[in-house]
Amino acid sequence: MATEKPTEGQAPRPQRLVTHARLATLGDDPSLIEDGALLVEGDHVAAIGTTGELAARFPAAERWDAAGQLVLPASICAHTHFYGAFARGMAVPGDPAANFPQILERLWWQLDKALTLEDVRYSALVCLVDAVRHGTTTLIDHHASPNAIEGSLDVIAEAVQEAGLRACLCYEVTDRDGPERARAGIAENVRFAEAQGSGPSDQMAASFGLHASLTLSDETLADCVAAAHELGLGCHVHVAEDSADQEDALRRSGKRVVHRLHDAGVLGPRTIAVHCVHVDEGEIALLAQTGTWVTHQPRSNMNNGVGVAPVEQMLRAGVNLGLGNDGFSNQMFAEMKAAYLVHKLAQRDPRAMPGDLVMQLAYANNGRLTRVFWPELRLGELCEGAAADLVFLDYHPTTPLTAGNLPWHLLFGLEASAITATVCAGRVLMRDRRLLTLDEEAITARSRELAALVWQRLGEQ
Repeated sequence: MATEKPTEGQAPRPQRLVTHARLATLGDDPSLIEDGALLVEGDHVAAIGTTGELAARFPAAERWDAAGQLVLPASICAHTHFYGAFARGMAVPGDPAANFPQILERLWWQLDKALTLEDVRYSALVCLVDAVRHGTTTLIDHHASPNAIEGSLDVIAEAVQEAGLRACLCYEVTDRDGPERARAGIAENVRFAEAQGSGPSDQMAASFGLHASLTLSDETLADCVAAAHELGLGCHVHVAEDSADQEDALRRSGKRVVHRLHDAGVLGPRTIAVHCVHVDEGEIALLAQTGTWVTHQPRSNMNNGVGVAPVEQMLRAGVNLGLGNDGFSNQMFAEMKAAYLVHKLAQRDPRAMPGDLVMQLAYANNGRLTRVFWPELRLGELCEGAAADLVFLDYHPTTPLTAGNLPWHLLFGLEASAITATVCAGRVLMRDRRLLTLDEEAITARSRELAALVWQRLGEQ
């Protein structure tokens, strides 16, 4: 790639000029630039304009002709589970689970115990292939492997670095597997966070993982909070995903979940409270007051039959709220569509959760959330100085496309098959639908072998 002459003391930064794109910038002043161009310099966006303008300014830059494709900021996933990939197609013995606690007990709390460190690696790689293919470059993961705890976050981190993506990792601390494993989970969070040094790298960051109020004693909560605060971390915890979490908290403490976690010191602007399906007005007010982040995962909530989170009520109250996928595919456009539809059905009101609000969650809000972990990065928008995280879409609409109606094109017109290229921090991870950093065929073959062995171990339990 071409480079501009560096200033004194600076190494030259490679330049690539994307030309002839239909460029959707999003951000505070969204625009749609026809025949647009974008200069990538190193890991960030250095200039945006028309192809004619930027081609004249940067004649020596390497060119990438987008050929009229739609170029957007890459997607962000605010909550996921890399460890769950081997559940795809798995038959769970016995009668179908009748409620969420049974889903946990019969599926997830069996699967996670069966994972080895090699399983953890390949389960993560499967999800990372999926992320690259679907233009999702930043993911906040929540991991569990009770019989392979120590070093598990390093295994995932190595896979993320191999893929060229960006992730914030944590290990799920819980009392469900006894005090020894709870202590090991705390130690894994501490060890991994300390290994990140004084701050996050461009690719990796750490949080402190907790499962949920219903599997955590007061003592373990206190130990986790003390360790997290010592490291300057917030927590990443499932909150009131099902009514069972509220029932347990009331039995255990006489308090609702959010109040119990607040009194334990869990909440705050660096903490992610996942789901918050069954929260009341007082809990919503407390989430807003503490600046705690909430993430919404509608596909998972529908699949588990747990209900629909009061997203618009939380937003009106001032809660910070983003969009995750809870281990479903990293095709975040599908998560957006689910969010757009399920609230209308639940409220029997077609005005519920409008498209521009869904876009706000997926891009502006998720972008703000990532700055908790990478304060210097601007994600979820394209502007000078933003991270060079891009997705190319071979989308040629049959109706007019504008900055104003873009949300509804993404919701009603766009399919995953349109995604042709993914760029993270200026590095091209997929071009013309060909993965450049991961060997998808080899990963798929080994994953299939390992998943079969995991299923076999589950059948023997």
